[in-house]
Parts: sequence; C-alpha cells; structure tokens
Amino acid sequence: MITSVRRLAVVCALGAALAACGQAPAPPAARPAPDRPSPSGSPTAVPPSAPPSSAPPTTERPSPAGPSPAPTLAPGPAGLTPVFEHGPRTGGKTVALTFDADMTADQGPRAADGERFDHPQLIAALRELKVPSTVFMTGRWAEEYPDQARSVGRDPLFEVANHSYSHYAFTDDCYGLPTVPKERMRADVERAYAAFREAGVPNAMPYFRFPGGCYDRRALREVSGAGVTAVQWDVVSGDAFATDADAVARQVLEGVRPGSVVVMHCTRSAAPTTERAIRAIVPELRRRGYRFVKVSELIRAAGERR
Repeated sequence: MITSVRRLAVVCALGAALAACGQAPAPPAARPAPDRPSPSGSPTAVPPSAPPSSAPPTTERPSPAGPSPAPTLAPGPAGLTPVFEHGPRTGGKTVALTFDADMTADQGPRAADGERFDHPQLIAALRELKVPSTVFMTGRWAEEYPDQARSVGRDPLFEVANHSYSHYAFTDDCYGLPTVPKERMRADVERAYAAFREAGVPNAMPYFRFPGGCYDRRALREVSGAGVTAVQWDVVSGDAFATDADAVARQVLEGVRPGSVVVMHCTRSAAPTTERAIRAIVPELRRRGYRFVKVSELIRAAGERR
C-alpha cells in the first residue's frame, strides 16, 4: 500500500493493503525480493562486502510526459535501473511524503460498484497545509479519475510519478499480486505514462515505484530501458487499513530522519485514516525543524553530496 512496532507489523500491514487491490494475501514476502542489488540511490546503502561509497551522480533527464528536466540517478552496475531509498542524512532536515495512488487493472467493477480508490480529502489537506508531495500513480488510477490526476499533475505543489499501469508485481511472490511477465515489464511502465498524458498530466516525473516495493535484478534490468529511477522508502507509515490515525502519526514521527522518504497511500478504501494522520504529522515535523520536499529534491541533493 507501519509503528515500527516493528518489522512484522510492517509486512503484515503492507500485505493487507495489497490484498485490498482484489488479491488474496500471500505469506509475507521480503521487500524487495532477496536477490536485488543494494540501492544505489541511498548514500549509505552499499553491498555488505563493498567499501562505503557516495551516491552515484544525478543526471538531468526530460520526464517521460514532458520536456522539463528532472534529476535522476545514473544507472547501476551493468546498466541496471538505479534505486533510491532516502536522501542525505546530513546537510538539513528534509523529508519527502509520498502517496501511492493504487488501483489494479482488474478493479474497474469494484469502482463501478462504488468503492473509492481516490482520496480528494487527502489532496485538499496537503494543499491546505502547503506540503510539497510526490504522488506515485498507477495508470489505471489515472484512467478512473482523470480529472483528479490532471488536477494533481498541474499543481506545482505536487509531482506525479509512476507506480506502474496495472499494479501487478514485477517479481514472483509479492504479497499475492498477479505478476507482470518479464517481457511486458517495460511496456507496463510506459503504458502508465501514456495514461497520464491521456488524463492531461503534463509532466510526469521519471521515477518509478515497484508495486509492493518488490523488485529483483531481473526487474531492474527489464525496466532500465524506460529511463526511470526506482524510488523506494525508508519509513513505512502503516496507514494501510489503519483505523487509528494517531497510531499512524506516531509511527511516522518515530521513523523519520533527515532525508527520509515516507510511503503512504492516496486511496480512501484502503487508507481511510491517512488524511487525519497527516494533520498530526505535518505540524509536529515542522515543529521539529523539518522541511517538506518532493522526491526530486532529495534525488538532486543525493547527487550533489557525492
């Protein structure tokens, strides 16, 4: 779709959220898949056997839906898609709130029956509180809610990034999600960008979040041709199916560090307490001296710190 009460709770909550996308829950799977390379975008994430190194340089890449350049990470080893988890831990107290606008390719009937996968109250709260944010949107969500997708995509407070078209998994055994065939992975990413353009999103960012956060070396290789930086997170909010907004807020506040990327959700049916949690999280982090930024600012800062 997390109190660090702790890792088990994180896995259970995320598994439940993905099950809400119309799939039966699977036994908890690692996030990400176990044979993935270490994230290259995190200044502190290095392979266990390798000496510490700085983040790879950023490059300026036109976003897939428009001409404006956006900072991306340089490709990883063997040209694999680079992976970003958090920004620099020093040099300023910044934090990026990210929101996954989830909808799977087979959820049209549920939406037709009245289930709401959007969350306009959350977007309104972010605007009211003036919180820059990154929304990772599925192409299917943009098709279902084109007016909202266009409104978010044209608001300079937000940036729209890619959460796949189908919200199907890019690895096996990812919280019960159906799996995208290897030969369709890049096409699924590119189809999402096409859906954004069709909805009127003018400048979607070249950032991609794997459904379920599940990826491996094969997935990184298959989507590399799309020219994206994969964006994960280091703080899980626990908002998936949460009924206690205060618990979600506590979990985020306990987990945030300088440079953190927080994963939350922009779906009323799967994350009904997120808006209330945000109204507690934002003023408290500001009181602690944090500044809210979009993911693009953290990626740019990671490149500048090398």
